Formats: sequence, C-alpha cells, structure tokens
Amino acid sequence: MDPLSLPKLKQHNSLSNIIAIFLSTMAMLSKNLHSTSTPLQLLLVLLSLQRLFMFQQWNWNPIFHLLLLSCFFLVYMLRVGALAFKPPSVYLVDFSCFKPPSTCQLPLSRFIQHASSIISFDSQSVEFMAKIVASSGLSGQTYLPPALLSSPPKTHQREYIKEAEMILLPLMDDLLTKAKLSPRDIDILVIHCSAFCPSPSLSSIIVNKYSMRSDVKSFNLSGMGCSAGAIGIDLAQNLLKTNNNCYAIVISTEILSAGWYSGHERSKLLINCLFRMGSAALLLTNRKEASKTSKYRLIRTLRNQTAFDDKAYLTAIREEDDDGKLGVTINKGLLPAAGEILRSHMTILGLKILPLTEKLKHIVSVIRKKFKDKQGEIYMPGFKTAIQHFCLPTSGRALIGEIAKGLKLDGRDVEASLMTLHRFGNQSSSSMWYELAYMEAKERVKKGDKVLMLGMGTGPKCCSCVWECVRPIAGDSNKNNPWRDCIHLYPVEAVSSVSQT
Repeated sequence: MDPLSLPKLKQHNSLSNIIAIFLSTMAMLSKNLHSTSTPLQLLLVLLSLQRLFMFQQWNWNPIFHLLLLSCFFLVYMLRVGALAFKPPSVYLVDFSCFKPPSTCQLPLSRFIQHASSIISFDSQSVEFMAKIVASSGLSGQTYLPPALLSSPPKTHQREYIKEAEMILLPLMDDLLTKAKLSPRDIDILVIHCSAFCPSPSLSSIIVNKYSMRSDVKSFNLSGMGCSAGAIGIDLAQNLLKTNNNCYAIVISTEILSAGWYSGHERSKLLINCLFRMGSAALLLTNRKEASKTSKYRLIRTLRNQTAFDDKAYLTAIREEDDDGKLGVTINKGLLPAAGEILRSHMTILGLKILPLTEKLKHIVSVIRKKFKDKQGEIYMPGFKTAIQHFCLPTSGRALIGEIAKGLKLDGRDVEASLMTLHRFGNQSSSSMWYELAYMEAKERVKKGDKVLMLGMGTGPKCCSCVWECVRPIAGDSNKNNPWRDCIHLYPVEAVSSVSQT
C-alpha cells in the first residue's frame, strides 16, 4: 500500500469523522488563542473537506488535500501571530472638565472696570481690550482666576501655585471618583501647561498631593500651546503601547496668572482678552476589560509642525517688550501660517481615514485641472464621510469659520466649538474636552460615531486625535458635566451661524 494513501472508509463515516475532528480542533484553538476564523480560512477548510471526501471516495492520492490543509493552518497561525504582536487598543475610560466657581465669572462691564483700575494699562490699552472682548464671541460668563481679579493682579509664584491647586486637585478628585480608582492605581501621569513650569513640576505636585506610587511614570510638558492636549494623548498612547495593563491620566491645563501681560503692546494684549480659565483630565487605559466600560477607543493620532520655517516660527512667541514686561506676541502672519499647517495636516489625515471614493474624486479633479480644464476647481474631500463629530480649536470665530469652510462643515458641526468659545472662552489645550462634553450633554454622540479632535499651537504645531464611541453614553452624559446647568440655553442663535465667524 502506498504510505501516503488512506484506508477506504464509508462515505458517511468519513465525513462525520472529519467534521468531528475539525470542530474539536477549532474549539481548542479558539479557546487557547482567543481567535476566530476569517472567511478565507473557512473557505480553505471547506475546500480541504471537499477534496478529502472526493479523494477517499475515488481512492486518489490526498497530497493535494494536505497542501490545502497546510495553507489553512499557515493562514490561521499568521493571523494569530499578527494579533499577538498587535499593540493593545487604547481606551478613554472617562474625562472630567473643571468648572470654576461663579465668583470667578467676568462680565464685559466688570472686565472693562477691572482693566481701568490697573495702573499699568493706559486708556488706549483698555479701549483696545474692550473692543477685542466685545467682538470675540465670548459671553459674560467666562472665568478668570482670583489672582487676576485682584487689583492690581497678583502675578507671583505663590499665586501661580494656588491657581494650579485650585484647578488640578478638584479635577483629579472628580476623575478618580468617576472611575472608582485610587491614586495608587495610576501608572502614567502626563500634565501640560504652556506658561507655568515650576520646580518641582506640576506632575510632581500631583504625585506628592495624592501619595502616588514610587514607580509612576510622570511627565510635565510646557510651551506646547493649544495643541498640547492632543500631544499629551499621543505621548500617553505611545507609553501604553509598551506597558501592559496600565492606567494613564492626562491633564490639560493653563495657569492664566502666569501668562498675564501688563504692558501696552497690542500684539501682546490679545492673550488677556481671549484666554480664560479651564482644565480637563482624562483617564486612558490599555486593559482588555475596559473595552466594555470605556466611552471611546483611540483610533489614530497625527502630528506635524512647521517650526523649521522662521516666518511661521515667529508668528506667536513669548518675549519681553521694551519695558521688560513678559508677554506672548501674536503677529498678523498667524492665520496664514495656521492655514498652511492645517492644510498639510488634513491632507495627511485624509489619506488615512477618508473612504476610497473621496480620495478618487480628489485625484481625478487634480488630474483634470492639470491636463484638461485649467480653470476647474479641485475637489475638496468631505471629512463628514468619515467623521461624525468635530472638536475644533476655539482660538476665535474667524478661525473656526475658516476650518469649517475647508472641511465642508455646517453650523451643527461647529456648534460645539462656537458654544464653548461663547460660554467658556479659549481654554487653550483643554477646550476640546469642553466641546466633547457639550456634545455628550446634547446626547449627540452615539455608539460607533467617530470624533475628530484638532489642536493647533505655537511652533506652529498641529495635532489630531480620532476617537470611536464604543458604548452608549447618553445615560451618564450629565454626570458632573460642566454644561449640566446651562445646556438648555444652548445653542445661542447670535453666535451659532458659521457665516458669522
């Protein structure tokens, strides 16, 4: 007998034995390797069974069956190996936004009165700031820290620390309570604040106040501007890729009293007019069990910058004026530089997330314009085909409007950004979380929806994060939400139109 041949079996016994062996093998593999068969694998199995049955019935040499079966196991093991080396998914368990006390609210009339009482400001400076605030899109419900509401403002190291503790400690308490975790459960801590970089650092202050573990990986970022929120997430994600079963807290904050400018240069006074008090903390994890309880899964992050270009680099820079007073200078070239880096960023992001149809339309329009219709317009892909919700920079209504135009967004798409600017002002890197909180309070984010967070900062830098909602969150959308007592008043029609930006 040929050693490769199989003994003849009855038709029904052969098929029954083969199927029984196959099912038991698959059950064992699924149990031990936590994997399921793909359509290709199933096709190979069916072909193998079919050929084996045919070979046995006709007494053919089953070498071809062995080849097919080997292909099946090869594909199966390659897939299992790929899953074994795939970095774990990063989940957003929950997040918290700081809501300052009502005593810190700053109506326009109070702002003008307060600025007029500060000796370092002349009448022209006060008039200029009043004009900027009135046209900025900010309401009279935004907040400044107590140190800046004093007359004169208290801009000293001790006040900076007080402001940091006023913001960070309640924020940490709220996040840990939501997640039902102890400070000692945290493995990674990332804090970013542009204007204030004390020693010991803000991250060390948190570790000290909460008696966190000695092996906690803590990081303190400064000078990264409004893009720091997304940059902090990118850093935490990279750390979670190489450290299994970890919890990471990322805190976005800004200490306004450290960035206050008390001189006369108008290009530096803009910071006083637009930036307001706010902070956000989020809990990330790569634990597998978090996939069922977390709110979002991080799909992608992307970063780019144009700091290599001197002209763009100098559009926003912290420096002293002629009197030696420190402030952030914002030049007229900021918007063009922001537009340029945003275009390059969204082009790269579009290649990664947009559907093939949108990519093809863009390519065809470029070819047509180059070779056929020189006057034709290039088709701009619609990001709404891949993204359902947008958290945009709250640097001003003009910038929000320009971004909306470039991404083909309508009034509803930019509503969260405009309303956050109106209610809370520009909160630097934490604004995007107030925007997401707005969407949750409106119960607009559904399971399976994708959220784009876009941050732009000095450098210039641009950073984005794409999230996917992994569970219904309508039931807990108003739990400690900063919008919970005023969401019924929004949107405000006077500022909700994109055309007005």
